[in-house]
Amino acid sequence: MNGNESATGRLGPVVVGTDGSRQATRAVLWAADEAAARGRPLTVVHATGSEQHSYPPFDGSPTALDEARRVLDDAAARVARRRPDVETHTWLSRDKAPRSLLEAAGADATVIVGSRGLGGFSGLLLGSVGLRTAARARVPVVVVRGDEQSPHGVVTAAARDDGDLGALRHAALTARTRDASLTVIGVWMFLQNIGSMATMFDDIGAMAASEAEATSRTVEPIRKEFPELDITVETVKAASAAGALVEAAAGTDLLVVGARRPAHAPLFALGQVTHAVLHHAPCPVAVVPRT
Repeated sequence: MNGNESATGRLGPVVVGTDGSRQATRAVLWAADEAAARGRPLTVVHATGSEQHSYPPFDGSPTALDEARRVLDDAAARVARRRPDVETHTWLSRDKAPRSLLEAAGADATVIVGSRGLGGFSGLLLGSVGLRTAARARVPVVVVRGDEQSPHGVVTAAARDDGDLGALRHAALTARTRDASLTVIGVWMFLQNIGSMATMFDDIGAMAASEAEATSRTVEPIRKEFPELDITVETVKAASAAGALVEAAAGTDLLVVGARRPAHAPLFALGQVTHAVLHHAPCPVAVVPRT
């Protein structure tokens, strides 16, 4: 069972980071909606030791403290206007943002971050705070990407093998709280230019059927656990797994992927597919630790 899920099959509380930027404000409102859907409390965190280049620079002076508190008060007020029924707490941390968010999350919360903060350039599609938080977390992390739009009523999840069951369960729980359907995408890649080895693969249709069967087997425990949920399984042949997932993310409310951390990689590294999806998906992306 994923650490974000209680014994009753409920999603945990929600933690969101803010620096007062437009992207962070959207993350706060997204988190408020998520907390309301879950019926769980929301904690809004502002980290004065953030890795973002915040303005004004935090120097511990009364003026800087006043600005930090203003950022939190503004976020709390926005939550109250949007979701007055959500129990909301604020936390002013002097630590860096990723560590502050993960400390606030504990063992069972979901962390929400914006795609970039006040220091982001237009070409930087994901800020270091979001990337480092997602890479280091042992709880689900949602990076709020894309433009705000009306709900589609669909949650999409990527599935490769049984290691993604935690991500699939999180996606199913999220879909249930949102009264949405769940689409599971399995991506398989076939090398087009394999020379003389081509005779080994005479029946591409059989390969596709085998991949589809494997994906269906991976999803079967989720079907049994959530019999009331409308679950669709799609298997896609593509040259790029990341490209296929980014394409599949169009028209969905949330894309859920398992966190893949390469062996012998730095602490804040993610797998290539997860990294690419976080930079290019047109909707919010949830990164869930692999089981």
